Amino acid sequence: MTTFLLAAKQAVEAHHGALSEEEAKRWERVYDRILAKAQHRLETMTPLPKKALAFVRRLQKRKEEALRFLREVHVPFDNNQAERDLRMVKVKENISGTFREETFAQSFCITRSIVSTLAKHEKNVWDSLCLLLTGDTLNRILSTT
Repeated sequence: MTTFLLAAKQAVEAHHGALSEEEAKRWERVYDRILAKAQHRLETMTPLPKKALAFVRRLQKRKEEALRFLREVHVPFDNNQAERDLRMVKVKENISGTFREETFAQSFCITRSIVSTLAKHEKNVWDSLCLLLTGDTLNRILSTT
C-alpha cells in the first residue's frame, strides 16, 4: 500500500495536481485490489488479526476520502500541515497542564492560526505580527508582496 500511495502521489504531481477521471479510476482499481488481497490474507490468519483487518475495512469504506487527492488539486496528499498546526496546542496543554480560562485557550488558538496563515503565505512572521500589533490588518499584510 505504501508503494502504491507514493506512486499515486508521483502520478498526481506529474499531472500537475489532479488526474483525469479515467486515470483516477485506474488507480482506484489498483487500490481495491491491494485491499482485497490484504483482507483475504488477514482473514486466513490464525489468530485473526482483528485490528489489522479493521484497518483494511476502514480503508475500503473510506476509499473516497483516502484517494481524494487523485482528483482534487486543493487536497494535499497528506495531512502533515494539519497535524503540525494542532500539535502546538497539545504541547502547550502538556506543558501547562491546561489553559486557565477558555478565553486564554481561544486567544492561543487565534494566535497560532495567524502564525500558521502567515507562514503558509510565506510572510515574515515576526515582522507581520509587529505590523498587526501596530494596527495593520491581516488581509492587508497577506495581500502585500
